[in-house]
Amino acid sequence: MSLLDKIDKNRLPAHIAIIMDGNGRWAKARGLERGEGHKEGVSVIKKVVESASKASVQYLTLYAFSTENWNRPSEEVKGLMDLMVYAISKETADLKKNGVRIRSIGDMHRLPEYTRTALEECIRETAGGTGLTLVLALSYSSKWELTTASRKIAADVAKGVLRVEDIDEETLANYLTTRGLPDPDLLIRTGGEQRISNFLLWQCVYAELYFTDTFWPDFGEETLYEAILEYQRRERRYGKTSEQIDSAQ
Repeated sequence: MSLLDKIDKNRLPAHIAIIMDGNGRWAKARGLERGEGHKEGVSVIKKVVESASKASVQYLTLYAFSTENWNRPSEEVKGLMDLMVYAISKETADLKKNGVRIRSIGDMHRLPEYTRTALEECIRETAGGTGLTLVLALSYSSKWELTTASRKIAADVAKGVLRVEDIDEETLANYLTTRGLPDPDLLIRTGGEQRISNFLLWQCVYAELYFTDTFWPDFGEETLYEAILEYQRRERRYGKTSEQIDSAQ
């Protein structure tokens, strides 16, 4: 029996975010080049998207490439970009067929033109999807996002579009690349590390954090469902007491 059957459909995380870590170490443990780990990691994305859809998750955000990743060896960066273009182009038709809508967050201007073109085409082709929304975080980091949002707010204040006294949390949220998306309920990190690495810092203030030793290439349907079950075992208080939560139910 699949763990999917044990999941309470009334207590699902609407939005799951995943830091896909461990490709390189997975490859090293098998005597392979890092690029082979990335290839395997890309193939896992399809399985996880399908599994999230089966579980009726509404939003899935994958940390595919951070702004810090630009500092990796140029041949590895190019290999990652080539892999992304291949995967995006190959899967667009199936994503559209399955009602998956693609969205991206991050500094798209830094992506190579051929990568950006493939991504934009996929976003257009899947725009009508009414099922899972798959958000790809590419050339993304929270520090970049918050800095960019601050600059835009400052510019609008200077132009008289926005008053300083009107700036609140909602204002800042509307200047982020995640505008219109619900905050993640569950943040998963694979690969054994226990940090969130500059990912959705504003958005994940109340996300449940789940760390697993499983490398991303070994992550799959049942491991995703294990994380969801763990999420459902936790009490989400948002600063309140357990008694307040119980009385509100």
